[in-house]
Amino acid sequence: MRILITGICGFVGSTLARGLIAAGHQVTGFDNFIRPGSETNRAPLEKLGAIILEADLRDGRAMDALPAADFVVDAAANPSVLAGVDGKTSSRELVDHNLTGTINVLEYCKAHKAGFILLSTSRVYSIPPLVSLPLSPVNEALCLRSPAPGLPPGVSAAGLDETFATTAPVSLYGATKLASEAMALEYGETFGFPVFVNRCGVMAGAGQFGRADQGIFAYWINAWLRKRPLKYLGFGGLGHQVRDCLHPRDLLPVLEKQFAAPKLAAADRLANFSGGAASAMSLRQLSDWCARRFGPHLVVQDGTPRPFDIGWMVLDHAKASRLWQWQPTTPTAAVLEEIATHAEQNPGWLELSAPR
Repeated sequence: MRILITGICGFVGSTLARGLIAAGHQVTGFDNFIRPGSETNRAPLEKLGAIILEADLRDGRAMDALPAADFVVDAAANPSVLAGVDGKTSSRELVDHNLTGTINVLEYCKAHKAGFILLSTSRVYSIPPLVSLPLSPVNEALCLRSPAPGLPPGVSAAGLDETFATTAPVSLYGATKLASEAMALEYGETFGFPVFVNRCGVMAGAGQFGRADQGIFAYWINAWLRKRPLKYLGFGGLGHQVRDCLHPRDLLPVLEKQFAAPKLAAADRLANFSGGAASAMSLRQLSDWCARRFGPHLVVQDGTPRPFDIGWMVLDHAKASRLWQWQPTTPTAAVLEEIATHAEQNPGWLELSAPR
């Protein structure tokens, strides 16, 4: 099958490209190479047989000129929840990249009758009910209090399911992804091509471009190894905030099934994909792992809150398991060890992937 991957030289795009090539697919991808470090993935992917084009998905003419494909996997996005509000990035640029770019890709799918898989995010879920959840620290990590009467719909100890609220505010970043989900489903219905929306938990693995606002697992491990300054921000400066963890290669089995899937009801085209509660870890627990792996390092406690911070974000992937017989297969410990080994082998990784 001919697969087109947007953002193919990013961490997620390149990981999926390697897996899809190994499975026998013809892989073409494009990237604008504005993400520091992304150029390093170009030659290795080409050596494997991928066709890499330089293009920006915000450029409609560039999208029109791309070769035909059977399916598009959209792995291109500005993935920072602080984008557009951090004083470093433009809100207009965020919207152009994450929403206008998606529409350009959907127009490509319309023209070629190509299927479309959008890799979306847990940050489409509404912030006010998330920050109001009854949480208590257990073993240095925030957890839902048990029993916890009066929880909002769509949340349990297993995490948030797809019925959890997506009403504003969700952050500008989250809003662009939520709007992209809606547009993708509408385009698919209107123009008759298959669309799937895969809402993903926090992606992590070797080769991720570690930045504090994006690849937190890779950033923390690389920074700890190099004895770089680290801070626990917000939540009392204790590092108890929790995220789940998913290696992108664990998505490959479901992508294969989606490529071959018959037409599904709209409600079945959207599902959470995550490491789930079994993978969830707090920043403090990640520090404890780093200390065992690399030795001690001081982390500054800074309770200063940041916009859109959430203390507990875990996705329930039960729907994906039911629809696609899907389960994550890479445990968090294996993900962390993979990142640590890569960090030891690539001493300049933080500099390579640092914003310029």
